Amino acid sequence: MSKDSKEFPEGLLPLGKDEFSFHCHAGVACFTNCCKRVDMMLYPYDLIRLKQALKIDSEKLLQDYINLVKGNNVYFPTAMLRLTEEEHCPFLSDEGCKVYLHRPSACRTYPLERAVDRSSNHGHAKDYYFIAKHDYCLGHSEDKKFTVKQWIRNQRIDEFNTANDLWTEIDTLFMTNPWKGEGAHGPKQQLAFMICYNIDGFRRFVDEKLLLKQFKISKDFRRRIQESDSELQKFGYEWLKLILTGKSSLMPR
Repeated sequence: MSKDSKEFPEGLLPLGKDEFSFHCHAGVACFTNCCKRVDMMLYPYDLIRLKQALKIDSEKLLQDYINLVKGNNVYFPTAMLRLTEEEHCPFLSDEGCKVYLHRPSACRTYPLERAVDRSSNHGHAKDYYFIAKHDYCLGHSEDKKFTVKQWIRNQRIDEFNTANDLWTEIDTLFMTNPWKGEGAHGPKQQLAFMICYNIDGFRRFVDEKLLLKQFKISKDFRRRIQESDSELQKFGYEWLKLILTGKSSLMPR
């Protein structure tokens, strides 16, 4: 289906190149209200950025800030932000967000919502952006305008989208129950959990098992894996695909 004939839910139309008004700042009366009683799903890349912001191990992040719940994928847990006893975001302060530079995808993208059409005939997924409005948010009435392209650049969303698209491919694989017969918390499931949610644990595993030496990896990619958690996670995703489907960009030695 071409984008011209694409059907969207009633009342929702993608912004395209249209401008929208929005500005969130300390002078808005509703400032930080969106950080209270929030129900926020976190993607694997969000966890990487949060543990970097807090300068803690990913196991500590999981222990102190994350709830694991059954989400849309019944075969793999969903990571949710754990709120305080007051039902506030744990990173909320009087001045605003304490992890602002590393804030999660959902915070970063608002007031937009992103939908990805993976049925595109052009060889790559097509994404669409919609305005998300909540009655309590006064930022929509502020006199500051953006296009979607400007907002993505302003909020540095591209790197999150790229990482989240890779995760969506893996999550879609998990929905096929590739570990059936293994039993709950089997070895493949535990490995998948470590790669997706415990990147520091996976790095220790890779070093201990000399995993990188088992594949033909370019010097540049090896360097990036050693220096970057997100690059290590990309490697982990490809390894998971090899284990679960036999198909991957990784070439064993």
